[in-house]
Amino acid sequence: MTDDRSSAFPSLGFMGRFGRAADLRALDTALREVDMHPNLVPEAAKLTLVKLMRQHVPGGAPGQADIRAAAELTAYCMAGPSAFAAVNDPVLARQVERRIDAALEEGGGLDAEIVLLMLHAGLIQPVVVETFGLTSETDDPSGAGR
Repeated sequence: MTDDRSSAFPSLGFMGRFGRAADLRALDTALREVDMHPNLVPEAAKLTLVKLMRQHVPGGAPGQADIRAAAELTAYCMAGPSAFAAVNDPVLARQVERRIDAALEEGGGLDAEIVLLMLHAGLIQPVVVETFGLTSETDDPSGAGR
């Protein structure tokens, strides 16, 4: 029986018997490459990141560049601009900032969904929220923004 569910459902493993899905392992590696320890990113957020990548990447199979781009954006949001630029190339920090600007301008796409995930999961640094003027409907208790 050839039931390959690993491509459809990221695996967390079970009692050490089944390994993590390749996309999750690649995401952990990419997070380390941008100086974000994977244990700092909740599993639910990583699973959602993988799901978002699979939804937005043609063919549903994110490549290394897609995974790296998602890790860069995630690390930037979680660490903030100063910390991210201090441990990574400042040019990379500016590139990520341009991606956030473009995502906000477009109002959709993978980068916008990643930023929204970080915002709703409470994983984004306040300085990133302030710098880019990020809000969500749940931020407005009066309901005026709906």
